[in-house]
Amino acid sequence: MTKKTRYSDAELEEFREIIEEKLIAAKREYEELRSYVSNSDGNDVTDTSPTYKNLEDGSTTHMKEASGQLAQRQMRFIQHLEAALVRIESKTYGICRETGKLIPKERLRAVPHATLTIEAKEARK
Repeated sequence: MTKKTRYSDAELEEFREIIEEKLIAAKREYEELRSYVSNSDGNDVTDTSPTYKNLEDGSTTHMKEASGQLAQRQMRFIQHLEAALVRIESKTYGICRETGKLIPKERLRAVPHATLTIEAKEARK
């Protein structure tokens, strides 16, 4: 029996669906975070608070900074998902970039943008 070197087109289509669902959710979350950070929703009750509440202002600033970091992280996640879609198109999806072995389906379902097997990832430590 020959060793499988890539996932079938049907299997790649299954992964595409998983990735596209995650991509939609990730983009929605990114837009919410970006909107909060930039306050692009316009004026609301958070804009009308008295200026003498310095502690609350500091807390708001801290929350916006944290949200900004989360937005950056979310954008990297989106980029990884989009790169996974490119790998599906080129039929290289699910192949470990270090060992050349197939990444197990269970791992790809849990982490659809994975490019390494668990063994390769652990070997990097």
